[in-house]
Amino acid sequence: MVKMGFIGAGTIAEIMAKTINEMDCVEAYAVSARELGRAEKFAEKYGFQKAYGSYEEMLSDTEVQLVYIATPHSHHYKHVKMCLEAGKNVLCEKAFTVNAQQARKLLNLAKEKNLLLTEAIWTRYMPSRNMINDLIESGVIGEVTSLTANLGYVLDHVERMIKPELAGGALLDLGVYPINFARMVMGTNIKEVSAQAVFEHGVDMINSIVFSYEDGKMATLQSNGRAVLDRKGVIFGTKGYIEVTNINNPEMIRVYDKDHKETASYFPPKQISGYEYEVEACVRAMENGELECPEMPHEETICIMELMDQIRESWGYEIPEIE
Repeated sequence: MVKMGFIGAGTIAEIMAKTINEMDCVEAYAVSARELGRAEKFAEKYGFQKAYGSYEEMLSDTEVQLVYIATPHSHHYKHVKMCLEAGKNVLCEKAFTVNAQQARKLLNLAKEKNLLLTEAIWTRYMPSRNMINDLIESGVIGEVTSLTANLGYVLDHVERMIKPELAGGALLDLGVYPINFARMVMGTNIKEVSAQAVFEHGVDMINSIVFSYEDGKMATLQSNGRAVLDRKGVIFGTKGYIEVTNINNPEMIRVYDKDHKETASYFPPKQISGYEYEVEACVRAMENGELECPEMPHEETICIMELMDQIRESWGYEIPEIE
């Protein structure tokens, strides 16, 4: 059983803690926060054996085998680097870093240290990914020509979303999901990227992105930190379309024919929270001595960071780096 340690004890960490408590392949071993009292409260609530008031102290614990990083995007680079230098395997929340340069440095360091490092973009690891791929490959909607995807919540009151120094904005926090959705469905041969954004508090709170592909396909994506969007992804083909309810944790997949009649519906398997799949992938990779998870290859993490760098550059928005 792999002993997990947490860096960060916020909302996302709570979801992960609840999840691993129902798993057999990992153990809730240690949690660290900037304040010992907060870590102790978290450990008591979720059954962790150890609580630490500093990240460095937890990383010096030789029992910790896999570290889950659940801090703001702005701090991912610093915290992943700390873990790797301490000889720990790492599962880091999305967005992986604030830019591609940081991602490359970390992935190179992981290889040097012979350690697993992977991005916790949960949709990449879920069974729904293969369900959608299988439907497309079956030809039920014919040739795919375009897709739309969106994700939005009212988050303009959340500190990490509205501060540039915390790598705020809708793109890194929300847009990463439609981008991943498009790449999982359409592939990587993007010819042109165009994007627009609405800025508030110095960060992008609404954005719209269009990918044009070498083979004539197109993806239209939107993320919004100021409104509740329907979270749908729709894949359009020559014979019909597939509608995915909730792209960042698919709940239902519906198939429609060319007359807009529903011909089939599918439900992903029952899950704990959806986070379990990325943890299971880490355990498999560690058991096999692999340095990356095939569900989210290092190359794809870098490519997506490069895309988001390109988009932000077109807006003239640069995120401050924390070393």
